Amino acid sequence: MGILYSEPMCQAAYDNDAHEVYRLFRDNPKSLNVQEPKSGDTPIIAACRRGNHHVVKYLLALDADVSIRNKKQRTCLHYAAKRSYSFLDYLMIAILMPILLIGYLILLEKKKKNEDLLNLVLSSKVEVNATDYKGNTALHYACVRKSQGMVPLLLEKQADVSIKNIKGETPLDIARRLKFTKIVAMLKKSR
Repeated sequence: MGILYSEPMCQAAYDNDAHEVYRLFRDNPKSLNVQEPKSGDTPIIAACRRGNHHVVKYLLALDADVSIRNKKQRTCLHYAAKRSYSFLDYLMIAILMPILLIGYLILLEKKKKNEDLLNLVLSSKVEVNATDYKGNTALHYACVRKSQGMVPLLLEKQADVSIKNIKGETPLDIARRLKFTKIVAMLKKSR
């Protein structure tokens, strides 16, 4: 189950259909940054929501606008930082964990793919401190997700640890509240 977009370019990006993205762009270059009427998602946001690394890379090569925000005021960076494991991922990990640690290897692979996606988006001209309708930055979401691999990537790109969301919480406050001591240490060190 996933999202259904009325914009063909958004749907192709979400479905990880690089050939269809290529065809749609070739037929109409303006479709590169088209926004879905209901959500405001662009093709690059749709691809980041689903973690479609190859489509994101292709859209960035075409110079997709990474600063466009959807109706929740989120950019593609927010969705790259929010990437986590699906129910199916957790199910596979739980079933396969006892068998030669295959579940653990799947977990590591998914984590690496999410970090690679974030790094790819960060290599563009994306605004690292963009806030959404809740006042959260990508760093807030990385802290909520306990993404020890993503936090340093964001800090390396000068993510601001002092930005407060509408609840008045900074990324450091979130990490402290959730007792993520390694992330707390990283955030304190970057100040």
